[in-house]
Amino acid sequence: MKVLVIIPAYNEERSIGQVIADIKQYTPEVDIVVVNDGSTDATEAAAKQAGAEVLTLPFNVGIGGGMQTGYLYAKQHEYDVAVQMDADGQHPAEELPKLLAAMNEADLVIGSRYVEESSYRSSKMRRIGMIFFSKLVSMLTKEKFTDTTSGFRAANRKVIDCYARYYPMDYPEVESIVYLKRNGCRVVEVGTEMRERQSGKSSITPIRSAYYMIKVTLAVVMCALRYREVRPNT
Repeated sequence: MKVLVIIPAYNEERSIGQVIADIKQYTPEVDIVVVNDGSTDATEAAAKQAGAEVLTLPFNVGIGGGMQTGYLYAKQHEYDVAVQMDADGQHPAEELPKLLAAMNEADLVIGSRYVEESSYRSSKMRRIGMIFFSKLVSMLTKEKFTDTTSGFRAANRKVIDCYARYYPMDYPEVESIVYLKRNGCRVVEVGTEMRERQSGKSSITPIRSAYYMIKVTLAVVMCALRYREVRPNT
């Protein structure tokens, strides 16, 4: 497989070099592109020094716009698989082969912290949000999901094409699953370890959390209503 790892990054100069080095250590055969999302620090220079291709956006567009840029790049360069990984070190590169090994089972493979026992621990409020969205997506898709907010994912060409056409802009992970299911894609989860972010801080404050819950819930429901469900080929 021709594999591309997409790393959206905003002001991650302290961690991006090590993230790239780890990917090269555990999966030296993959290509890496960093989508530098209007960073004001040395993220671009650090990523280039570590050996990654860098796409620098002129201003910050957010995770959705950054990831769609990566998927457009993957489609243009005819990659078979595109993997999303965080720039802050939360997604261990040693877990990446698990996602790639499961690509023959699905169109999208999600690295889940909860499909089996792991060492990851989250705050009570964050865990409540994760459970809520997993149950919401499971209800709308009639399939069980445990970690719909995970940004550790591997997508095949069918999904790359879907995401190149449309990718949710704001807090996109949850809605993007429903979008794929409405387009007849097969989605599976595999158990992976994850770490706390290795540098920087999360942009999700208590106020943003409330906004996130309301906005994503509405977006997911509207997505389910907007797209007529397409059954995957069997």
